Amino acid sequence: MEDKVCLECENPIKGRSDKRFCDDACRNAYNNRRNSDHNNLTRKINNALRKNSRILEEVLGNEKMTKIQGEALRKKGFNFEYHTHHLHTSKGQTYLFIYEYGYLPLESNQYLIVKNKLEK
Repeated sequence: MEDKVCLECENPIKGRSDKRFCDDACRNAYNNRRNSDHNNLTRKINNALRKNSRILEEVLGNEKMTKIQGEALRKKGFNFEYHTHHLHTSKGQTYLFIYEYGYLPLESNQYLIVKNKLEK
């Protein structure tokens, strides 16, 4: 029978035959490193998406929908480059979404802010 070693520190493992780590610290270190954002671009995009989502949530508040000027969104730090998905309506409109919050570009640099009705 071959001796198993910890995937993180490579020390010998004692105990169950399916054990992969010598202790919780090694398991946590291994998984944190493995699951961390792999590069700065991914981290930058994820941060922008989270910030955009928080801004739309703040602007919408408890309303079902609201309008806001694009400049007001920019002043809050909203980045129009990033969104998670889009929704084409039967009326030919395209809503851009950041997670459950969406916006529809309107005339005069205004945006209609909504929350996805499918989310509960």
